[in-house]
Amino acid sequence: MFDIKWIRDNPEAFDAGLGKRGLAPLAAQMIALDSNRRAAQTTLQDLQRRRNEASKAIGAAKSRGEDAAAEMAEVQGLKEAFQKLEAEEREHAQALNTALAAYPNTPNEDVPEGADEAANVEIRRWGEKPELSAEARQHFELGEALGLMDFERAAKISGARFVVLSGALARLERALAGFMLDLHTGEFGYTEVAPPILVRENAAFGTGNLPKFAEDLFKTVDDYWLIPTAEMPLTNLVAGDILEEADLPLRFTAYTPCFRAEAGAAGKDTRGMIRQHQFGKVELVSIAHPDRSDEEHERMTDCAEEVLRRLDLHYRTVVLSTGDMGFSARKTFDIEVWLPGQDTFREISSCSNCGDFQARRMNGRFRPDGAKGTHFVHTLNGSGLAVGRTLVAILENYQNPDGSISVPEILRPRMGGMERIG
Repeated sequence: MFDIKWIRDNPEAFDAGLGKRGLAPLAAQMIALDSNRRAAQTTLQDLQRRRNEASKAIGAAKSRGEDAAAEMAEVQGLKEAFQKLEAEEREHAQALNTALAAYPNTPNEDVPEGADEAANVEIRRWGEKPELSAEARQHFELGEALGLMDFERAAKISGARFVVLSGALARLERALAGFMLDLHTGEFGYTEVAPPILVRENAAFGTGNLPKFAEDLFKTVDDYWLIPTAEMPLTNLVAGDILEEADLPLRFTAYTPCFRAEAGAAGKDTRGMIRQHQFGKVELVSIAHPDRSDEEHERMTDCAEEVLRRLDLHYRTVVLSTGDMGFSARKTFDIEVWLPGQDTFREISSCSNCGDFQARRMNGRFRPDGAKGTHFVHTLNGSGLAVGRTLVAILENYQNPDGSISVPEILRPRMGGMERIG
């Protein structure tokens, strides 16, 4: 959500930022809506002043024993006018707030411009592609051959885009989640949280998922929404709060199931675990000081990358273009892991700095040391990592010619010493 004062003071910069997102100029429209609201507020203040003066005149007339009928009629007229204008002012304010909430965050100056992922820029890569002695198979071929990955039974229970993992693969999924959480909490200073996975509409609005992306979410009864990522409850932990500067940054992590309708994914990744309605993910969220959020963004991305380094998985990191970024982000790094079975890199983490965009929507602020007033915090989020896709990467990168899967050495203690699956 945007600061209307900043738009009034910087209309060209606002329009330029939206232009990088492929949107038409909107500053004039926003300023006009704000002018209507401010004009109504000014008139309301004037009416209130006149009401106060008329009320004093009534009291003075009565104290002198004079007839105050005219003054009383004036007060009644002013009251009715005030109520009518008050309703109009609320309508103007609602129109402005709706407009301010409808458009995506403006990108950082250093974000590459482009319409889609073709304009993304690779900034680094780590490791090497595995040397496989046989033709690489995709994860679902491997998992089904092992009898530990069942899409048919999942479809019988829940329909398409679900999976049933069993035996060693179910244990591997659990081992991965525990490994990631222990790394982030034990070495990187994140606080583990077990948040709700059902949230109210205001929480989904706060992170920017509603109202624009309702079709991508699952809505349940009583206005509850299933979370598409733990970013939603973790970021909202500071909604409406005023933090102390000394408390920043706050770093949270959580492992939760995530639910996505994948409304725009028809025909994409129809086989396997890459794109599902339900999946597990370890999320990282930081609440940072505005002056240090860029530094925190780099740190968060490195924490996510470290998971892949510990698992010895080849990956690259790209900075997303203006046309490929998410709604709330002002800059995003995607980490893409190498999948030999697909012979390509696939996203396994997306780490975003949202600036104060989400904080304004949820009113998350901090009080600077030794200063008056409050400022909005900056919010950041990233996957640390998507557990299902990490399992996919292990299957494809650690596959053996006989169809078995070598267990990464760092995970073997969590797998009861198991060195090979199958």
